Amino acid sequence: MDFLAEYRRATVFFEAGDPTSAARLLEPIIEAEPDNSSVRQLLARAYFQSAQLTRAEQQLRELVDRDPSDHYAHHVLGRTLERMNRPVEALRHLRIAAAMHGTNTDYTTALRRVESRVGGSAAGPTMRRQAS
Repeated sequence: MDFLAEYRRATVFFEAGDPTSAARLLEPIIEAEPDNSSVRQLLARAYFQSAQLTRAEQQLRELVDRDPSDHYAHHVLGRTLERMNRPVEALRHLRIAAAMHGTNTDYTTALRRVESRVGGSAAGPTMRRQAS
């Protein structure tokens, strides 16, 4: 099997709005190359986009475990946990992503949304917001 060709096909499916087909192509690649972070990230995104949230969480936790400085993996893991109605768990990962890459408005928007959902003292201190 030509993994690079399959990865490229999966990317085309993903970008065309067919994350389920992308995931089907990526699953055998990640089995053969479990250390390939690029494939794992696209697979996690495909699972997230196709609402296979438990599978997305598994892939994202693997990425975060391997590279705790991967702000994007923390962000998508936080978003996944948010969609799974686990906002307290999501908050940790969204805070990490925003702390590492605070200029990303998607990160800060997601963080504020989950902080307001959790509310009260459970949310902890809010990141200082920059003046507009």
